[in-house]
Amino acid sequence: MELVHLFDPVPAAIVVGGTLLATALRAGRVDVRHTMHEVSGLLRRRFDADQVRRDLAPLANDIRKDGVFRAHFRATGDPALDKAINAMIEGQSASVLMMHHAVARKKRLARAQRAAVTLAQAADLAPVFGLAGTLISLSQLSGRGIARAMFMSAISQSVLATLYGLLLANILLAPLARAIERRAEREETVRQDLVDWIASQFAAVAPRLRREHEAA
Repeated sequence: MELVHLFDPVPAAIVVGGTLLATALRAGRVDVRHTMHEVSGLLRRRFDADQVRRDLAPLANDIRKDGVFRAHFRATGDPALDKAINAMIEGQSASVLMMHHAVARKKRLARAQRAAVTLAQAADLAPVFGLAGTLISLSQLSGRGIARAMFMSAISQSVLATLYGLLLANILLAPLARAIERRAEREETVRQDLVDWIASQFAAVAPRLRREHEAA
C-alpha cells in the first residue's frame, strides 16, 4: 500500500475546512478562543505542584512561626494562586484563600469544559463533512459517459472524503476533547492538595495564636 495515495487535497480541504468553519459558526468566537487556548495548553508544561510547594515552603515556615499576621507574600508565578495567597495574608484568614481558590477553580473548569464541548461538536461535524465531500466527488460523475481516469479520480476522492471525516473525528478531535478534560481534572486535584496544605499551616497555629492574642 502506498501512503501517497491516501492524500488528496480536495477532499481534505472540504472536510477540514468545512468542519472548522461550521464549528466556529456553531460555537461562537468566545468558545473558539477558549478552545484554542486549552489546546495550546496541552503543549505547555503542566502545573508543577512540587515546585510551587518548594516556593511556598518559606511562607509556610513563616505561618508556623508567627501565623499569617506576620507572613510575607512570596510569588509562585501562578497568577491565580498568588492572588489567593495574597488575599489570605491580607485578610488574615485561610477561609479567604479557600474562597479565592474556589472561584478560580470554577473558572478554569468552565473554560476547559467549554473547550471540550466545542471539540466534541467538531468531532460530530467531521463525518458529516466527510459525507459532504463524498457527495461532491460523486456529483462529478456524468451519466453520459466519463473517461476512466476521471471516473477513478472521483471514486477515490469520495472514499477519501469519508475516511478523512472519520479520522478527523476519532483520531484528532474527540481525543483532544478528552485530553483537555483529563488535564483539567489532574491539575485541579494537585491544586486542591496544595491549597489544602497551605490552609493547614494556618489551621495548625491558629489556636496558639488565638491564646497568645487573648493573653496579651
